[in-house]
Amino acid sequence: MPANNQLHITGDQSAGLGEIYFEQSQDDTLLLGLRGSWKIGQKLPPAAEVQQHIDSRPTIRRIAFDARRLTAWDSALLTYLIKVVDQSRKNKIDIDDGGLPKGIKSLLHLASAVPERKGARKKAVRRPWLQRVGDYAVNTGRSTVEFIDFIGATFVAFLKFLVGRARFQRSDLMVFIQQSGAQALPIVTLISVLVGLIFAFIGAVQLMMFGAQIYVADLVAIAMVRVMGAVMTGVIMAGRTGAAFAAQIGTMQVNEEIDALQTLGISAMEFLVLPRMLALVLMMPLLCIYSDLMGIFGGMIVGVGMLDIELVQYINQTKNALNLTHFWIGIVHSIVFGILVALAGCLRGIQCGRSASAVGDATTSAVVTSIVAIVVATAIITIVCNTLGI
Repeated sequence: MPANNQLHITGDQSAGLGEIYFEQSQDDTLLLGLRGSWKIGQKLPPAAEVQQHIDSRPTIRRIAFDARRLTAWDSALLTYLIKVVDQSRKNKIDIDDGGLPKGIKSLLHLASAVPERKGARKKAVRRPWLQRVGDYAVNTGRSTVEFIDFIGATFVAFLKFLVGRARFQRSDLMVFIQQSGAQALPIVTLISVLVGLIFAFIGAVQLMMFGAQIYVADLVAIAMVRVMGAVMTGVIMAGRTGAAFAAQIGTMQVNEEIDALQTLGISAMEFLVLPRMLALVLMMPLLCIYSDLMGIFGGMIVGVGMLDIELVQYINQTKNALNLTHFWIGIVHSIVFGILVALAGCLRGIQCGRSASAVGDATTSAVVTSIVAIVVATAIITIVCNTLGI
């Protein structure tokens, strides 16, 4: 199209960056020229300049394009043209895309093929506070009912297991035992040794003031065996195994595999939840004992290596500090934590929605629920032990 009147050029005219220029060959037609490189990250002309030009020329009824001087482009040009097209439609101006590259025309037609549904972008309405409180109360009540129902179904499945009537794959139980036991040893080893080191360091700083650094062995041994070994193992399993349970069952929920099991008359509680819970409850005490040993070993590294305590002396001091009461309290902690982590992971997996994002939400919720339950259970058990004098 021959140009009778070139109006003006906008854009960064250095280094061949994207530019636009306007030419008007007829009273009702505006030629929008594009040249240079139009790519994301470059400084490009604003689409508002086209609207300003349209406002200054009320006789314009059609916009055409000239892209012969265009050197490179990506989605930045497409975004710019979509804005120009939207402005033109609002002003009832026709668009002639004959001068655009074939790829741009195809993408532009595709972007405008399905118009946005009216009301799709609804503004967020802030509900009254009383309504929000009511919704929270209703959701809390519903969650409580679901939790109680889940606990009841799990207990029934466990009773069926005791009488040999539970339906689940024994091979799955062995796989879960391996995943919850042997495969967790590396991370349990690392965390437990570090926790033992930390306890020994903290105790040494204070006890050395009184020349009583030998009691670092007592501090580390009692803390690890009585509480911290079980707590650290529980937290590790919550983030490792509980999250895995939630993700596995949540994915089955998304893929409608749980619905298929129910259609076949197979209880999801027996087939999915029971073997996972049994595996974790069986492995948690063993992991707790292993964590206790690794924590004592970490304290021994500090005691022998930094405090100049003899190895035999440290071992004898540890043996004298411990008794079966401390040991059994730690085992009770680990069993309770195993039950809580398994229940939280499986419950969040069963409650998972039908989307990929819901699986991530269920996994996060399982970890948070497990850790909170571990902390609360630790406080309750500690208070009970203190009340009973043990």
